[in-house]
Amino acid sequence: MGASDAARLEELTELAGVQRLSRSLTADWLEQHGVLPLQLAGGTLRVGTWLDSVDPLALDDLGLMFGADVTVEQHGEHDLKSAIRRVYAQDEVTAEGMIAGMAGDRRGGADEEIPLDDLLHLANEAPVVRLVNLLLIEALDARASDVHLEGYHNELRVRYRVDGVLQPAPSPPSHLAAAIISRIKIMAELDIAERRMPQDGRIRLRLQDRQVDVRVSTVPTLRGESVVLRLLDKERGRISLTELGMADDTLENFREVISRPHGIVLSTGPTGSGKSTTLYASVELLRTGKEKILTVEDPVEYELVGVPQVPVNEKAGVTFANTLRAMLRQDPDIILVGEIRDAETAQIATQAALTGHLVLSTLHTNDAPTALTRLLDLGVAAYLVASTVDAVLAQRLVRRICPHCRTETVPDKSVARRLDLKALGIEKVWKGAGCNQCRETGYRGRTGIYELLVMDAELRAEVQQRRGSEELRERAVKKGMRTLFEDGIRLVRLGVTTLDEVLRVARG
Repeated sequence: MGASDAARLEELTELAGVQRLSRSLTADWLEQHGVLPLQLAGGTLRVGTWLDSVDPLALDDLGLMFGADVTVEQHGEHDLKSAIRRVYAQDEVTAEGMIAGMAGDRRGGADEEIPLDDLLHLANEAPVVRLVNLLLIEALDARASDVHLEGYHNELRVRYRVDGVLQPAPSPPSHLAAAIISRIKIMAELDIAERRMPQDGRIRLRLQDRQVDVRVSTVPTLRGESVVLRLLDKERGRISLTELGMADDTLENFREVISRPHGIVLSTGPTGSGKSTTLYASVELLRTGKEKILTVEDPVEYELVGVPQVPVNEKAGVTFANTLRAMLRQDPDIILVGEIRDAETAQIATQAALTGHLVLSTLHTNDAPTALTRLLDLGVAAYLVASTVDAVLAQRLVRRICPHCRTETVPDKSVARRLDLKALGIEKVWKGAGCNQCRETGYRGRTGIYELLVMDAELRAEVQQRRGSEELRERAVKKGMRTLFEDGIRLVRLGVTTLDEVLRVARG
């Protein structure tokens, strides 16, 4: 679901939530008939539906219930079903309610060793199956990217990562830990008897009409195992390049460099900074059906229709380097390499760019100029780096101020002392007061801040001289490169994010 779809869902949810005028309506009845009351005003009830035709009896029932004439309007099925669940399923079974009911049903202590046959039976019992499903559904509704489950002496601690920050979630008592973790292992086709070695797996499932891929990672700990689930909600779709939050000039320059017929364009930043999202958006922009595009990724996060994608499998000998070498024999025009992480991959990528291919890839560096010196450190010849790299885009993700509780405020005194706000052009600042729409955090959703270094003749000459990253940074800034911090300040001035968020991810 893109940004515009998410906005429509929030609008529908807020509207339906305010106008929940009858407690006699249930989520099951509304989903069965494909309707959602949206607004009652002036003797008219607005009803949303995703069906081509609604049962007239259901509309009559709504009209009698509210004493109003009914008008029907079309909305997306996923948006309406999500809004129905949020507004009308609030009084139904929740993970927290199930946990409270199961707390007294104690079948063993946290440190007791449960026989394997009993563990398998417990993991497949209906309450455990339903609880795991509820935790995943509630994580998706909270827009979580990850679910963390950590075993401790008296609880299985559960947290959701929402907008890049961990938040507490309903946590089952410790005697349920083994059954819940075993249930997840069964779903991911992992060995439930193996608790002393890390394991990785994948789950593909449908939750309330939503197609979800879940990457599972387990590691042994002092009190059992720590499990992290990465949620890839297929219904959300991918974000386009114009929705990433780039400034107009940055977007124009980035579009220009990725439209060149050959060369290397790098996206850099720490894990979770949106690099893969940027690469996918770039491929979507470039794809016309007239070019051959290939990708090698670890792992493949989203499927690109019409693009052959190769997942890395180092145990089977499928590495970035040997796959990239094989791809060059596939007559490609554009190659997406999930990450340049070793000297061999770096060498092959530069050779590919030199022989007429466009290579899109990522590096783990803190800023754009450091990506150039990292390639040199990996053993790529200076003349190759200078001649093949066309641009480096460094990026971070900052949380957006919640639009539902956004309010003007005064800067924190410590921040005001550290920064010259007047020199930065900051006359007023905003923050989120906290509301149920943002789970009381003051933030809802994220956007990117960017630092785009575009190579020119002078910078290429500096790279050939093996200049350090600081010298390259000074040159680039003099030529107009906006730093990550400066781009963050741009969003503060626009009221999109806070100074605290910018300082959290980018140094001034």
